[in-house]
Amino acid sequence: MKRIVLFLATNFAIVLVLSLSMRLLGVEPYLTGQGLNLQSLLIFAAVMGFGGSFISLAISKWMAKKSMGVRVIERPANPTESWLVDTIRNYAVNAGINMPEVGIFDSPQVNAFATGMSKNNSLVAVSSGLLQQMTREEAEAVLGHEIAHIANGDMVTLALIQGVVNTFVMFLSRVIGHTVDRVVFKSERSGGPAFFITMIIAELVLGVLASIIVMWFSRQREFRADHGGASLAGRKNMIAALERLDSLHPAPLPEKMAAFGIAGGGASGIKRLFMTHPPLAERIAALKAAQ
Repeated sequence: MKRIVLFLATNFAIVLVLSLSMRLLGVEPYLTGQGLNLQSLLIFAAVMGFGGSFISLAISKWMAKKSMGVRVIERPANPTESWLVDTIRNYAVNAGINMPEVGIFDSPQVNAFATGMSKNNSLVAVSSGLLQQMTREEAEAVLGHEIAHIANGDMVTLALIQGVVNTFVMFLSRVIGHTVDRVVFKSERSGGPAFFITMIIAELVLGVLASIIVMWFSRQREFRADHGGASLAGRKNMIAALERLDSLHPAPLPEKMAAFGIAGGGASGIKRLFMTHPPLAERIAALKAAQ
């Protein structure tokens, strides 16, 4: 029930903000009697594409806390929590970022994630399973990996890329729909049934292609975060942490959080194009090959 309420509330907020933005920008309908108004269409696509992406980024910490049940450590209650906060504080200083919020979520799986709208407004959360099943050195490497994500600005960059591809998908799908409607079906009115049917099909196909681009970037940032974690916690510890993850076969985080975790699910064949994380074996090999 909480997830349904959270989903509806989030979508309502996004629709409301985008609706107000469109009104403030004075965007007229992009379909006119003479055809497409490309300028209005581009503004519409950009507002919708970037708006959804950045609103999601802005509420990412709140969403993560609610959906994952993260308990933020306000004051360490035991030695483990003190070590966790102190380690993240030291890494944040070394990485040149503000101290993130630190939290724990209840899960037997070994995982961790970082999220937030900027380098200096972020959250690092670890699972209870990670604290129980990893050595201190391995866990410190995972924390270094997450701090590297924040220091690299990965959340903002991912939102930018998602906004760009969203904009092009919305823009091109409507151009394709209009072209098919006018050229193939010889429709004299804008926005006929052929336009909407073709637009929806084009948006689905282009959306799949766009996802491949976004997932490619997500995989590349994991390699960079591994190297960042190695510089903070030591290369041997980072390799040991990844080898430990590989032996434990952790389940991926829920879909909305998958791209921000330390490990993702495996895939083969064409499914590899849609992986948020490279296979752990490839990440280990990349670190071992680094000088």
